[in-house]
Amino acid sequence: MERLILGMTAGALTTISFVPQVIKIYKMKDAKELSLATFAIFSCGVFLWLVYGIIIREWPVILANGITFALICLIIAMKIKYSGTK
Repeated sequence: MERLILGMTAGALTTISFVPQVIKIYKMKDAKELSLATFAIFSCGVFLWLVYGIIIREWPVILANGITFALICLIIAMKIKYSGTK
């Protein structure tokens, strides 16, 4: 049970850490300063963690990486959309 709580807490904190970035990009309509390469590489890693979580059937890994992957995809989409505007 402690392992599940630890995993869910770690996953929640790392996932939530992307929410302020999403909000900032959305409000400012500006993402020029973000590195597309960094987020693209990171999204690949998170996707692989998601697949790994599915293979080992660990809900903390699946949930955290599934939500994080969605947030990163949103950031990448906004980066592409807002890179040319300020």
